[in-house]
Amino acid sequence: MNKVVLATLLACVVIASGVSCALAQTAAPAAPAAAQPVNLGAQAAATPCALPDAEFTAYTNAMGQSNPQAKAAGIEKYLTDFPTSACPAIRLDTMVRLMDAYSGLDGAKTVSTANKVLALDPTNLRALTYEVYFGKTSADALTDPAAKQAALDAVAGFAQQGLAATKPANITDADFKTLQTTAFPFFYNAIGDAAFNKKDNATAIAAFKKELASVPLAATQQPGPILLDTYYLGEAYYQSTPPDYLNCAFYGSRAVAYAPPAMKASMSVIPTYCYKTFHGGNDGYDAMVAAATANLNPPDGYFASIKPAPTPVDIINALFKDTPDLSTLAVSDKEYVLEKGTPEQAAKVWETIKGKSVQIPGALVITSSPTVVTVAIADEAVANKTADFTFNMTAPDPVPDLKANATPAQKLAYKKEVAAAQAKADAIAVATAVGQTVTLTGTYDSFTPNPVMIIMKDGDVVLPKAAAKPAAKAAPAHRTAPAKK
Repeated sequence: MNKVVLATLLACVVIASGVSCALAQTAAPAAPAAAQPVNLGAQAAATPCALPDAEFTAYTNAMGQSNPQAKAAGIEKYLTDFPTSACPAIRLDTMVRLMDAYSGLDGAKTVSTANKVLALDPTNLRALTYEVYFGKTSADALTDPAAKQAALDAVAGFAQQGLAATKPANITDADFKTLQTTAFPFFYNAIGDAAFNKKDNATAIAAFKKELASVPLAATQQPGPILLDTYYLGEAYYQSTPPDYLNCAFYGSRAVAYAPPAMKASMSVIPTYCYKTFHGGNDGYDAMVAAATANLNPPDGYFASIKPAPTPVDIINALFKDTPDLSTLAVSDKEYVLEKGTPEQAAKVWETIKGKSVQIPGALVITSSPTVVTVAIADEAVANKTADFTFNMTAPDPVPDLKANATPAQKLAYKKEVAAAQAKADAIAVATAVGQTVTLTGTYDSFTPNPVMIIMKDGDVVLPKAAAKPAAKAAPAHRTAPAKK
């Protein structure tokens, strides 16, 4: 499924506003207007830093603005007018406030300011959150695969920094926990998306599962980025080596359960395929959907209740049990045993056909030459247009050379024989043209498994018989009308 299209249909909120609101809860309070000393940092006791009157006035005027646009303009003017503050420690606090003011106005300026914040404080969680959110938005808009992956990887780097960030001394435990609660879902999303995009499925699975665990349960049950990542979690399990079909089916069907109605059918393709591949049929899938709807993760022991599909060996043993005379097996069944069976099972079937000559109708020509024709015969091979039989063709009988002293009658017979041989060669070429369906004869000679290829010797083409010319209609009998009396 196209990720951009699905994201567009599922997304229902502008995340940036939520980030700004949550981060604003821990923003440093405005400087007191009645005294020139200002306390730096958010809600922490710090040594007051005295500012000259002119700088203090510019600073308090900027910080006192309630409108974000006016506040951003005021802070920019303050920073321009006082590029070197009498209190150097105020620089970080001011940059953080400017970053918050820009976050709802201009993504590019938010990121530019976040870069300056990180230059002063590389572990600033608010700045890293803005880097991740706005960087991810820009990366998602890229169409060049290499550029997109590079951008996603850069954002994932900021996310990893954010997850490792430690609490500053000037922030309370509760406020830092609030910042983490807000930021971590974005971080896990960024890491998961970067990994998923380059098929690093193990990293994507770990990140998406942590993302689901980092948000309230209700957030996983409504259209939006979390539900989208639930779907990609299922797809990452499907793309793993080997595929994890049950986790694919579980998380995929959970995403489908809470997706908008218009998306359910297209999103169901992968989870239903995964379930059927593991189980061998669709029976019980409704129970899987019910369990996934009710549970964020598979309940303990739930997967053990789903019976896996029989293995090829199981299928072949049942086939042997139901078919005492293996020579009577259909061609497709013989082929299945030769490809999927154990060496012993394959040998049993091969012994019933090796060296036997057969006529096979309905062979789809895949490649063709006068000496070798490859064809698709089993249903799956025909559907996929892949060869499963190779016929080594018998060379045509040569036409004897015409004797130098041939009589006119012999010359005429020779010409007819040459013409007939050429006509037959032309008919065979037409019958065995790529894409044609042809009847072939041949003798089973050898085979190779995985993928299966059965080699036939003494191959020949059964040409359709020429249609009999319709008998000439007899001339109508003419009878003399009786003479009138």
